[in-house]
Amino acid sequence: MPAFFIERPVFAWVVALFICLIGAISIPLLAVAQYPIIAPPSISISTNYPGASPEELYNSVTRPIEEELNGASGILNFESTSDSLGQVEIIANFRPGTDTTTASVDVQNRIKRVEARLPPAVIQQGILVEEASSAVLQIITLRSTDGSLDEVGLGDFMVRNVVGEIRRIPGVGRATLYSTEQSLRIWVDPEKLIGFNLTTDDVTKAIAAQNAQVASGSLGAEPSVPDQKVSALVLVKGQLSTPDEFGSIVLHANADGSVVRLRDVARIEIGGMGYQFTTRLNGKPTAGLSVMLAPSGNALATAAAVKSKMEELSKFFPANVAYDIPYDITPVVKAAIEKVLHTLVEAVVLVFFVMFLFLQNIRYTLIPTIVVPVALLGACAVLLLTGYSINMLTLFAMVMAIGILVDDAIVVVENVERIMTEEGLPPKEATRKAMTQITGAIVGITLVLMAVFVPMAFFPGSVGIIYRQFSITMVAAIGFSALMALTLTPALCATLLKPAKGDHGAAKRGIFRWFNNTLDASRGHYVKTVSWSLARKGRVMMVYLALVGGVAFAFLRMPGGFLPVDDQGFITVDVQTPSDSSFSRTKAAVERVEKYLENRSGIQDVTSLTGFSFLGQGINTAQAFITLKDWSERGAGDSAAAIVNDINAAMIGVRDAKITAQQPPPIDNLGNSSGFSFRLQDRGQKGYAGLLAAARKLVVDANASPILQKVYIEGLPEGPIVNLVVDREKASAFGISFADVNNTISTNLGSAYINNFPNKGRMQRVIVQADAMDRMNPADILKYNVKNNRGDLVPLSSFATIEWGKGPSQIVGFNYYPTVRISGEARTGYTSGDAIAEMERFAGLLPRGFGYEWSGQSLQEKLSGSQAPLLLALSVLVVFLCLAALYESWTIPVAVLLTIPLGVFGAVLASSMRGLPNGVYFTVGLITIIGLAAKDAILIIEFAKDLREQGKSLLAATMEACSLRFRPILMTGFAFVCGVLPMVVAQGAGSLSQQALGTGVMGGMIAVAILALLMVPVFFVFIQELFSKSENGAQDAAKTPEPVAISSPQTHQ
Repeated sequence: MPAFFIERPVFAWVVALFICLIGAISIPLLAVAQYPIIAPPSISISTNYPGASPEELYNSVTRPIEEELNGASGILNFESTSDSLGQVEIIANFRPGTDTTTASVDVQNRIKRVEARLPPAVIQQGILVEEASSAVLQIITLRSTDGSLDEVGLGDFMVRNVVGEIRRIPGVGRATLYSTEQSLRIWVDPEKLIGFNLTTDDVTKAIAAQNAQVASGSLGAEPSVPDQKVSALVLVKGQLSTPDEFGSIVLHANADGSVVRLRDVARIEIGGMGYQFTTRLNGKPTAGLSVMLAPSGNALATAAAVKSKMEELSKFFPANVAYDIPYDITPVVKAAIEKVLHTLVEAVVLVFFVMFLFLQNIRYTLIPTIVVPVALLGACAVLLLTGYSINMLTLFAMVMAIGILVDDAIVVVENVERIMTEEGLPPKEATRKAMTQITGAIVGITLVLMAVFVPMAFFPGSVGIIYRQFSITMVAAIGFSALMALTLTPALCATLLKPAKGDHGAAKRGIFRWFNNTLDASRGHYVKTVSWSLARKGRVMMVYLALVGGVAFAFLRMPGGFLPVDDQGFITVDVQTPSDSSFSRTKAAVERVEKYLENRSGIQDVTSLTGFSFLGQGINTAQAFITLKDWSERGAGDSAAAIVNDINAAMIGVRDAKITAQQPPPIDNLGNSSGFSFRLQDRGQKGYAGLLAAARKLVVDANASPILQKVYIEGLPEGPIVNLVVDREKASAFGISFADVNNTISTNLGSAYINNFPNKGRMQRVIVQADAMDRMNPADILKYNVKNNRGDLVPLSSFATIEWGKGPSQIVGFNYYPTVRISGEARTGYTSGDAIAEMERFAGLLPRGFGYEWSGQSLQEKLSGSQAPLLLALSVLVVFLCLAALYESWTIPVAVLLTIPLGVFGAVLASSMRGLPNGVYFTVGLITIIGLAAKDAILIIEFAKDLREQGKSLLAATMEACSLRFRPILMTGFAFVCGVLPMVVAQGAGSLSQQALGTGVMGGMIAVAILALLMVPVFFVFIQELFSKSENGAQDAAKTPEPVAISSPQTHQ
């Protein structure tokens, strides 16, 4: 193939330009994301049961739905939350690759089967099944510029004009209103009801009867009489539309003609549908809407579409309504991608200068440089074909590939240049001869490097997605690089290079002369060192075995990890007041956080949602979403980690609230904080009290550990409960049914949704509830009256009593078992892998009947940790088999593979010195090192093998191969090290990820470049002698090393 393209350079250019064209067309079509969609696809199931306690919710609503979910196809796990606001949410996670549309249909069908067993109030509220990520993409707020609209008015405007539009945007999974739309609120006065001998049951029945849709038909409809001339619709105004009309509803008509109307016993207004949430932006009331990404959505494209839609909608807003998007997770995506692109450019520039330093000729340097854009554009085309995106992993692969891409071209150019200089051949003839020598090595190197990365693409699960994205990009880039090395590079060498002038010993001037002299002297010392080592092979191999043992020990002692927690440009603060707190106490705690952040540098916006938090929903919870200023405007003291530490230190003294700031995890939808996610399960029916006691003991033990810190029960604590104890015998004696008692309590305290009314073109709810002053104290409950079967009013105090107690504010289930969620993190100096191991140790000490599972990021970390050794072993095995097939030998692959521990040694040492864990990036780096170590060994062994076939002895062939390959191995090694250097020293967005990958690879490559040059000759000779059965092998072993003429510095024209 090279000979064909040497004769047809235009053909080679056309092939390269076609690759570039297809790649350039692919780039604008590729999606852009920070990470690929790694989290398992999830489906959310949510419903309401107003007024129900968490235990009632869990037993009557959550458990039946969970039973049906148990057998769903492809389900990985599911977690439910039943809270004191009467809300149920179940998040079902499915195995990666599951079609969420099909899974959603399956879930809906299963819920349909269970609906008959659910309470009627739940059916009336509806069960919502959505495909959605749990990660908040953006928060949109509306504010009144002149203060004329309150939060209810803003919330209603948002529901009417914004929510539906946002939900229709492709990529939006869920749009949740953290405010309220309007409804008709009927605030009943229980004392006035008693005066008219009425109950709330009479009120709800009267509203349901008199606010009804009537389908009244028409006059003159067929069949009609023959002479009918007119037809007309008959309208009966059944539905009421204003508070005045509702106030006129007749509750009771007396014999004297007087009537009791609704306005006589209740206050009627257009109010909010619910009052559990409020939203504030920088301390001012707003209406808030959180936008969540669909499982298959692209964050950047969706966020841009939301911004565009809001800009379009704002043109139709009244003059006194304005919108903001104070919270948006996409700037970190843009910043991180831009940072990696800068790294890419820096790497190309550095590699160019390294090549120029070694080759000392601009033409020689340009040829390998031309290969880089061709191979990278080809990789982009492959990404489009495979449906992948431009993300941190694919870009990291491209940065890593730069050093590898130029290698093949450097090997070609360096060999052509050597033959031109030493043998005086013209460029075309020198290229032909050079390609006959090195085509086998290029094919071998390419196969080995591809073989290293291909096994990564076949690993299952979410972590497999990480490996796959990296693998496909590397394989594509390496493949195109090899193609160019066999087509375009020889064609360019034959046409661009000029015949060598002067003899081989001609010297360069200035820095090049110094460099050549230094390199020449180094090569002389190197050959002597190799000669010395070959004379002492046994002792060198003993040192090598000791090194392998040390590497294995250090590798196993490395702390585990998953992905580094980068500064993403935003943080969250969880506010939790005591379980008996009122809304006003929670609001005061939120204001305290807002006041602190107002004066803290580095803060852009603070969006507070009261009533909501990642721990659960309730009037004693709140969550603040804090957007930080751009990375360029913040120093080290204003990093996300520093701000989180400062908030936690400043808020630790707040006595009336537990305030916790945290950084988000590196990957959306794998939890809401960067620590571990532990689930303690009651598998032995120990009950809620027993489960909570075990969880508390576990938390105390964990916080006392030197490895763990900030371990806490994630969720809402127990809260005060007022038990209404009904004496059923007394109630029966009074002629009162338990259903009547239930209706009275739930309507007065929890509210009753009766039906709907038309309001400005939208059907909204009619809700009945006792007025605020009549549901503030336990004594108010006993004043409520129930009508018995004789029509008399009986107060609850006649047959019921009040008892105070404590009970759950929230019940969590995981995989059908009652569960307590526990979160925490590792202390400084330890990693998340250490924390996971320590938590498992403590869990093993708990009594029988308690189990545990991991969730979110921790689950993926365990999977990645268990996969890594297998992945490394598989890569080594595939390399061995490829080399065995390529060289038709079992011994040569062994000599090549012995270099791998040298690279691992450098990677472990470099990562340990910077305190980096054995995480996903370290594993990816090690696999890259396996390929690079094998590549350098092949370069020496391939030449030694050829020289042996020419009749030279084993030692002489090895020594000459070392001398010939010294310069190109150093050049490719330095080129690769300089290619990843920008990653090692990266700062700003995404810098921790770059450092995690670059450090291990750079350390490994330095070790390979230095140690492989020294050790590969020993490995080759040692293995050949060990396995050789022939007489020649024995004779070779008896020979002494032949002197090898060390050529003087080469001329580079």
